[in-house]
Amino acid sequence: MSIRVRNLTKEYNGRRPSNLSPGQLVQKAVDDITLTVQPGEIVGFLGPNGAGKSTTMKITTGYLAPTDGTVEVNGFDVRTHPMDVRRSVGYLPEHNPLYLDLYVKEYLRFAGSLHGLKSSELSQRIGDMIELVGLGREQHKRIGQLSKGYRQRVGLAQALLHNPPVLILDEPTTGLDPNQLAEIRQVIRDAGRDKTVLFSTHIMQEVEAICDRVVIINRGQIVADGPLSQLRSASAGTEVIVVTEFESELDHPDVLTDVPGVQRVEPLGRGQYRLTAARNTDLRGAIFRLAADKNLTLVGLRQQENSLEGLFKELTK
Repeated sequence: MSIRVRNLTKEYNGRRPSNLSPGQLVQKAVDDITLTVQPGEIVGFLGPNGAGKSTTMKITTGYLAPTDGTVEVNGFDVRTHPMDVRRSVGYLPEHNPLYLDLYVKEYLRFAGSLHGLKSSELSQRIGDMIELVGLGREQHKRIGQLSKGYRQRVGLAQALLHNPPVLILDEPTTGLDPNQLAEIRQVIRDAGRDKTVLFSTHIMQEVEAICDRVVIINRGQIVADGPLSQLRSASAGTEVIVVTEFESELDHPDVLTDVPGVQRVEPLGRGQYRLTAARNTDLRGAIFRLAADKNLTLVGLRQQENSLEGLFKELTK
Protein backbone atom coordinates (compact mmCIF):
# COMPACT_ATOMS: atom_id res chain seq x y z
CA MET A 1 0.00 0.00 0.00
CA SER A 2 1.28 3.47 -0.84
CA ILE A 3 -0.18 5.13 2.28
CA ARG A 4 -1.02 3.26 5.46
CA VAL A 5 -2.32 5.18 8.46
CA ARG A 6 -3.09 3.17 11.59
CA ASN A 7 -4.65 4.50 14.79
CA LEU A 8 -3.25 7.95 14.13
CA THR A 9 -3.75 10.56 16.86
CA LYS A 10 -2.44 14.10 17.04
CA GLU A 11 -2.96 16.12 20.21
CA TYR A 12 -2.32 19.78 20.90
CA ASN A 13 -2.25 21.31 24.35
CA GLY A 14 -4.60 24.27 24.50
CA ARG A 15 -4.67 27.17 26.91
CA ARG A 16 -6.19 26.13 30.24
CA PRO A 17 -7.77 28.09 33.09
CA SER A 18 -5.71 28.26 36.26
CA ASN A 19 -8.05 25.90 38.11
CA LEU A 20 -7.38 23.03 35.67
CA SER A 21 -4.43 20.71 36.03
CA PRO A 22 -2.02 20.03 33.13
CA GLY A 23 -3.45 17.61 30.61
CA GLN A 24 -7.07 18.52 31.31
CA LEU A 25 -7.31 20.64 28.18
CA VAL A 26 -5.95 18.47 25.40
CA GLN A 27 -7.31 19.05 21.92
CA LYS A 28 -7.27 16.16 19.47
CA ALA A 29 -6.85 17.42 15.94
CA VAL A 30 -6.82 13.80 14.74
CA ASP A 31 -8.46 11.11 16.84
CA ASP A 32 -7.43 7.48 16.27
CA ILE A 33 -7.99 7.29 12.50
CA THR A 34 -7.07 4.40 10.22
CA LEU A 35 -6.75 4.86 6.47
CA THR A 36 -5.08 3.11 3.55
CA VAL A 37 -4.58 4.34 0.01
CA GLN A 38 -3.63 1.87 -2.70
CA PRO A 39 -1.18 2.54 -5.56
CA GLY A 40 -2.92 4.28 -8.45
CA GLU A 41 -5.85 5.55 -6.39
CA ILE A 42 -7.03 9.17 -6.47
CA VAL A 43 -8.62 9.84 -3.09
CA GLY A 44 -10.50 13.01 -2.19
CA PHE A 45 -9.99 13.96 1.46
CA LEU A 46 -12.92 16.08 2.59
CA GLY A 47 -13.96 17.78 5.79
CA PRO A 48 -14.98 21.14 7.22
CA ASN A 49 -12.36 23.63 8.35
CA GLY A 50 -10.58 22.35 11.45
CA ALA A 51 -11.61 18.73 10.86
CA GLY A 52 -8.02 17.41 10.76
CA LYS A 53 -7.30 17.19 7.02
CA SER A 54 -4.18 19.34 6.89
CA THR A 55 -2.84 17.85 10.12
CA THR A 56 -3.18 14.33 8.71
CA MET A 57 -1.45 15.38 5.50
CA LYS A 58 1.40 17.10 7.33
CA ILE A 59 2.00 13.99 9.43
CA THR A 60 1.93 11.81 6.30
CA THR A 61 4.64 13.94 4.70
CA GLY A 62 6.79 13.92 7.84
CA TYR A 63 6.25 17.63 8.52
CA LEU A 64 4.54 16.95 11.86
CA ALA A 65 5.15 14.16 14.35
CA PRO A 66 2.16 12.07 15.43
CA THR A 67 1.19 11.80 19.08
CA ASP A 68 0.28 8.15 18.64
CA GLY A 69 -0.19 5.59 15.89
CA THR A 70 1.84 4.81 12.78
CA VAL A 71 2.02 6.21 9.26
CA GLU A 72 3.82 4.50 6.38
CA VAL A 73 4.37 5.96 2.92
CA ASN A 74 5.66 3.74 0.12
CA GLY A 75 6.67 1.22 2.79
CA PHE A 76 8.62 3.71 4.95
CA ASP A 77 7.62 4.74 8.47
CA VAL A 78 7.45 8.52 8.92
CA ARG A 79 9.14 8.27 12.35
CA THR A 80 12.01 5.94 11.54
CA HIS A 81 12.63 6.73 7.84
CA PRO A 82 11.61 10.37 7.38
CA MET A 83 14.01 11.08 4.50
CA ASP A 84 12.80 8.06 2.54
CA VAL A 85 9.24 9.27 3.04
CA ARG A 86 10.14 12.73 1.74
CA ARG A 87 11.80 11.25 -1.34
CA SER A 88 8.62 9.28 -2.00
CA VAL A 89 6.22 12.21 -1.67
CA GLY A 90 5.37 15.21 -3.79
CA TYR A 91 3.71 17.71 -1.46
CA LEU A 92 1.75 20.88 -2.16
CA PRO A 93 0.74 22.48 1.17
CA GLU A 94 -2.43 24.49 1.67
CA HIS A 95 -0.47 27.74 1.90
CA ASN A 96 1.89 27.35 -1.03
CA PRO A 97 5.36 28.49 0.18
CA LEU A 98 7.35 30.00 -2.68
CA TYR A 99 10.41 32.23 -3.02
CA LEU A 100 8.78 35.20 -4.71
CA ASP A 101 12.08 36.82 -5.79
CA LEU A 102 13.12 33.77 -7.81
CA TYR A 103 12.23 33.21 -11.44
CA VAL A 104 9.99 30.21 -12.18
CA LYS A 105 12.72 28.07 -13.75
CA GLU A 106 15.24 29.21 -11.14
CA TYR A 107 12.93 28.08 -8.34
CA LEU A 108 12.24 24.71 -9.98
CA ARG A 109 15.96 24.17 -10.48
CA PHE A 110 16.52 24.89 -6.79
CA ALA A 111 13.71 22.51 -5.78
CA GLY A 112 15.02 19.78 -8.06
CA SER A 113 18.55 20.10 -6.68
CA LEU A 114 17.18 19.44 -3.19
CA HIS A 115 15.93 16.10 -4.47
CA GLY A 116 19.33 15.30 -5.94
CA LEU A 117 18.37 15.57 -9.61
CA LYS A 118 21.43 15.96 -11.85
CA SER A 119 21.80 18.85 -14.25
CA SER A 120 20.82 17.17 -17.53
CA GLU A 121 17.93 15.22 -16.00
CA LEU A 122 16.80 18.28 -14.05
CA SER A 123 16.62 20.48 -17.15
CA GLN A 124 14.49 17.89 -18.90
CA ARG A 125 12.17 17.50 -15.91
CA ILE A 126 11.77 21.27 -15.54
CA GLY A 127 10.78 21.57 -19.20
CA ASP A 128 8.33 18.67 -18.89
CA MET A 129 6.69 20.08 -15.75
CA ILE A 130 6.36 23.58 -17.19
CA GLU A 131 4.54 22.12 -20.17
CA LEU A 132 2.46 19.77 -18.03
CA VAL A 133 1.04 22.44 -15.69
CA GLY A 134 0.75 25.16 -18.35
CA LEU A 135 3.49 27.57 -17.28
CA GLY A 136 5.00 28.07 -20.73
CA ARG A 137 4.16 31.76 -21.10
CA GLU A 138 5.09 32.54 -17.50
CA GLN A 139 8.33 30.57 -17.15
CA HIS A 140 10.62 33.59 -17.54
CA LYS A 141 8.86 35.68 -14.88
CA ARG A 142 9.61 36.13 -11.22
CA ILE A 143 7.17 34.16 -9.06
CA GLY A 144 6.17 37.39 -7.33
CA GLN A 145 4.83 38.67 -10.65
CA LEU A 146 2.47 35.72 -11.10
CA SER A 147 -1.21 35.57 -10.24
CA LYS A 148 -2.35 33.27 -7.45
CA GLY A 149 -3.50 30.68 -9.95
CA TYR A 150 -0.11 30.55 -11.68
CA ARG A 151 1.66 30.35 -8.32
CA GLN A 152 -0.43 27.26 -7.61
CA ARG A 153 0.86 25.82 -10.88
CA VAL A 154 4.43 26.46 -9.80
CA GLY A 155 3.73 24.64 -6.52
CA LEU A 156 2.21 21.71 -8.39
CA ALA A 157 5.20 21.57 -10.77
CA GLN A 158 7.49 21.49 -7.73
CA ALA A 159 5.51 18.60 -6.22
CA LEU A 160 5.75 16.57 -9.45
CA LEU A 161 9.33 17.50 -10.34
CA HIS A 162 11.16 14.51 -8.82
CA ASN A 163 8.54 12.06 -10.15
CA PRO A 164 7.40 10.78 -6.73
CA PRO A 165 5.15 7.71 -6.42
CA VAL A 166 2.86 9.53 -3.96
CA LEU A 167 1.25 12.98 -4.35
CA ILE A 168 -0.26 14.79 -1.36
CA LEU A 169 -2.04 17.95 -2.43
CA ASP A 170 -3.75 20.23 0.09
CA GLU A 171 -6.35 22.27 -1.83
CA PRO A 172 -4.31 22.33 -5.06
CA THR A 173 -6.83 24.29 -7.13
CA THR A 174 -7.20 27.30 -4.83
CA GLY A 175 -7.26 30.53 -6.85
CA LEU A 176 -7.68 28.95 -10.28
CA ASP A 177 -10.19 30.25 -12.81
CA PRO A 178 -12.62 27.78 -14.49
CA ASN A 179 -10.30 27.15 -17.46
CA GLN A 180 -7.32 26.58 -15.18
CA LEU A 181 -9.43 24.28 -12.99
CA ALA A 182 -10.17 22.02 -15.93
CA GLU A 183 -6.48 21.89 -16.90
CA ILE A 184 -5.20 21.12 -13.40
CA ARG A 185 -7.91 18.51 -12.85
CA GLN A 186 -6.62 16.79 -15.97
CA VAL A 187 -3.05 16.99 -14.64
CA ILE A 188 -4.15 15.32 -11.39
CA ARG A 189 -6.16 12.72 -13.32
CA ASP A 190 -3.16 11.93 -15.54
CA ALA A 191 -0.84 11.73 -12.52
CA GLY A 192 -3.20 9.22 -10.93
CA ARG A 193 -2.55 6.73 -13.70
CA ASP A 194 0.79 5.75 -12.18
CA LYS A 195 0.83 7.53 -8.81
CA THR A 196 -1.11 7.52 -5.57
CA VAL A 197 -2.90 10.85 -5.09
CA LEU A 198 -4.40 12.10 -1.83
CA PHE A 199 -5.82 15.59 -2.08
CA SER A 200 -8.13 17.81 -0.10
CA THR A 201 -10.58 20.32 -1.52
CA HIS A 202 -13.78 22.18 -0.73
CA ILE A 203 -14.96 21.97 -4.35
CA MET A 204 -17.36 19.04 -4.49
CA GLN A 205 -17.57 19.02 -8.29
CA GLU A 206 -13.82 18.50 -8.36
CA VAL A 207 -14.07 15.36 -6.25
CA GLU A 208 -16.95 14.02 -8.32
CA ALA A 209 -14.98 14.68 -11.51
CA ILE A 210 -11.69 12.96 -10.73
CA CYS A 211 -11.79 10.83 -7.57
CA ASP A 212 -11.91 7.06 -7.31
CA ARG A 213 -12.76 7.26 -3.64
CA VAL A 214 -13.84 9.75 -0.99
CA VAL A 215 -12.79 9.99 2.65
CA ILE A 216 -14.69 12.42 4.88
CA ILE A 217 -13.25 13.50 8.23
CA ASN A 218 -15.09 15.46 10.90
CA ARG A 219 -13.78 16.57 14.30
CA GLY A 220 -10.70 14.42 13.89
CA GLN A 221 -12.53 11.20 13.03
CA ILE A 222 -13.30 9.53 9.71
CA VAL A 223 -17.07 9.48 9.19
CA ALA A 224 -17.16 8.05 5.65
CA ASP A 225 -14.76 6.14 3.40
CA GLY A 226 -15.56 4.50 0.10
CA PRO A 227 -16.22 4.91 -3.63
CA LEU A 228 -18.48 7.86 -4.34
CA SER A 229 -21.20 5.64 -5.83
CA GLN A 230 -21.17 3.47 -2.71
CA LEU A 231 -21.45 6.45 -0.37
CA ARG A 232 -24.36 7.82 -2.38
CA SER A 233 -26.12 4.48 -2.24
CA ALA A 234 -25.58 4.19 1.50
CA SER A 235 -27.24 7.52 2.16
CA ALA A 236 -29.86 7.34 -0.60
CA GLY A 237 -33.42 7.38 0.62
CA THR A 238 -32.69 8.87 4.03
CA GLU A 239 -34.47 12.00 2.87
CA VAL A 240 -36.05 13.52 -0.21
CA ILE A 241 -35.07 17.00 -1.38
CA VAL A 242 -37.41 18.93 -3.67
CA VAL A 243 -36.53 22.40 -4.94
CA THR A 244 -39.70 24.38 -5.62
CA GLU A 245 -39.70 27.65 -7.58
CA PHE A 246 -42.57 30.14 -7.66
CA GLU A 247 -42.92 33.16 -9.91
CA SER A 248 -42.16 35.45 -6.95
CA GLU A 249 -41.36 35.28 -3.25
CA LEU A 250 -44.21 33.94 -1.13
CA ASP A 251 -45.82 36.37 1.28
CA HIS A 252 -46.25 33.52 3.75
CA PRO A 253 -43.61 30.80 3.12
CA ASP A 254 -44.86 28.92 6.17
CA VAL A 255 -47.70 27.56 4.01
CA LEU A 256 -45.14 25.12 2.62
CA THR A 257 -44.72 23.54 6.04
CA ASP A 258 -48.39 22.55 5.87
CA VAL A 259 -47.71 20.28 2.88
CA PRO A 260 -48.10 16.70 4.15
CA GLY A 261 -44.68 15.09 4.68
CA VAL A 262 -42.59 18.28 4.66
CA GLN A 263 -40.07 18.28 7.50
CA ARG A 264 -38.05 21.40 6.71
CA VAL A 265 -38.32 24.46 4.47
CA GLU A 266 -35.26 26.50 3.46
CA PRO A 267 -35.71 29.74 1.45
CA LEU A 268 -33.14 29.96 -1.37
CA GLY A 269 -34.14 33.40 -2.67
CA ARG A 270 -35.81 34.50 -5.92
CA GLY A 271 -38.92 32.49 -5.19
CA GLN A 272 -37.08 29.21 -4.63
CA TYR A 273 -37.47 26.94 -1.62
CA ARG A 274 -35.80 23.67 -0.67
CA LEU A 275 -38.22 21.22 0.93
CA THR A 276 -37.00 18.20 2.88
CA ALA A 277 -39.15 15.15 3.52
CA ALA A 278 -38.71 11.65 4.90
CA ARG A 279 -37.72 8.87 2.55
CA ASN A 280 -40.33 7.26 0.30
CA THR A 281 -42.27 10.54 0.30
CA ASP A 282 -43.34 12.13 -2.99
CA LEU A 283 -44.12 15.80 -2.38
CA ARG A 284 -44.75 16.83 -5.96
CA GLY A 285 -48.49 16.17 -6.17
CA ALA A 286 -49.13 17.92 -2.85
CA ILE A 287 -47.13 20.96 -3.97
CA PHE A 288 -49.13 21.21 -7.21
CA ARG A 289 -52.37 21.06 -5.23
CA LEU A 290 -51.11 23.71 -2.82
CA ALA A 291 -50.22 26.04 -5.72
CA ALA A 292 -53.68 25.56 -7.24
CA ASP A 293 -55.50 26.09 -3.93
CA LYS A 294 -53.51 29.24 -3.06
CA ASN A 295 -53.51 30.63 -6.62
CA LEU A 296 -49.69 30.53 -6.73
CA THR A 297 -47.75 30.42 -10.00
CA LEU A 298 -45.44 27.41 -9.87
CA VAL A 299 -42.64 27.71 -12.46
CA GLY A 300 -40.26 24.95 -11.38
CA LEU A 301 -40.20 21.72 -9.41
CA ARG A 302 -37.32 19.27 -9.29
CA GLN A 303 -36.22 16.48 -7.02
CA GLN A 304 -32.51 16.69 -6.27
CA GLU A 305 -30.08 13.85 -6.70
CA ASN A 306 -28.41 12.67 -3.52
CA SER A 307 -25.24 14.68 -4.17
CA LEU A 308 -21.83 14.59 -2.54
CA GLU A 309 -22.54 18.04 -1.14
CA GLY A 310 -25.69 16.77 0.53
CA LEU A 311 -23.86 13.77 1.94
CA PHE A 312 -21.08 16.03 3.20
CA LYS A 313 -23.58 18.27 4.99
CA GLU A 314 -25.36 15.27 6.45
CA LEU A 315 -22.17 13.76 7.89
CA THR A 316 -20.53 16.94 9.17
CA LYS A 317 -23.43 19.03 10.48
